[in-house]
Amino acid sequence: MTEMALHRLQSDIAAKVQASGTSFYSAMRLLPPERRNAMYAIYAFCREVDDIADDGGTLEAKRAGLQDWRAEIDRLYAGHPTKPVAQALAEPVKAYALRKQDFLALIDGMEMDAEQNIVAPDYATLDLYCDRVASAVGHLSVRAFGATEPEADEVAHHLGRALQLTNILRDIAEDAERGRLYLPKDLLEQHGIPCGTPSAVLAHPKLNKVCRDLASLALDHFSKARAAMDRCAKQPMRPAAIMGAVYRAILQRLVKADWKQLDVPVKLPKWQKLWLAFRYGFL
Repeated sequence: MTEMALHRLQSDIAAKVQASGTSFYSAMRLLPPERRNAMYAIYAFCREVDDIADDGGTLEAKRAGLQDWRAEIDRLYAGHPTKPVAQALAEPVKAYALRKQDFLALIDGMEMDAEQNIVAPDYATLDLYCDRVASAVGHLSVRAFGATEPEADEVAHHLGRALQLTNILRDIAEDAERGRLYLPKDLLEQHGIPCGTPSAVLAHPKLNKVCRDLASLALDHFSKARAAMDRCAKQPMRPAAIMGAVYRAILQRLVKADWKQLDVPVKLPKWQKLWLAFRYGFL
């Protein structure tokens, strides 16, 4: 690929990332151009495989789409990617030692969603899911950020789980509409909630107790991620610090709302996002 074609591809991917409205955009913008383009390409890869799992049509079509990406990752690491997003990943893979196993782990996580709707998994399955769909992305991200300490992977491990659990607690109603329920059956049983359909679980009066317990687990992961960040160089960890601060603030709003009105979206006001980006990105 020529330098001009690569630049055009990177610009196209950057525009799509910005248009997606992701909460991570402001954190990515802090990075130097080369690392920023790496993160945009990683995010674009995540969107590609996530869209297959969620909107890829029949089960056979989803399996085929994800298998196609497995083959593409093989081609990427063999030095001849064919898909535009994989071509955008080629230089970051070499420059920042992005690990093949992390790309494949994310595809494994998408397969968990594609094969069947996840409903009340046990703790071990939920943790495996979070590891694949979130912490694996974290392992790619800390390398793109420029973090070199062993503790950087500890940040990825805990922050990935914290972010994914927050997503689960924020998107309970949306997931239920898809027939999914990521709340662990261990907690449901502990609070006397039958592991029935997602809609039945959401209607149970003790749902908020389950959510509070899962929120406590997420907060523990946030705290452990922050402690690991403090043992890393500050500059490369700034994007991770912003992501953690924004999502922790979202979780705190969820806890305050106490899952009483699941049809009311819980979001941060723009001023708070900007303040957190300034505080953790520049101070």
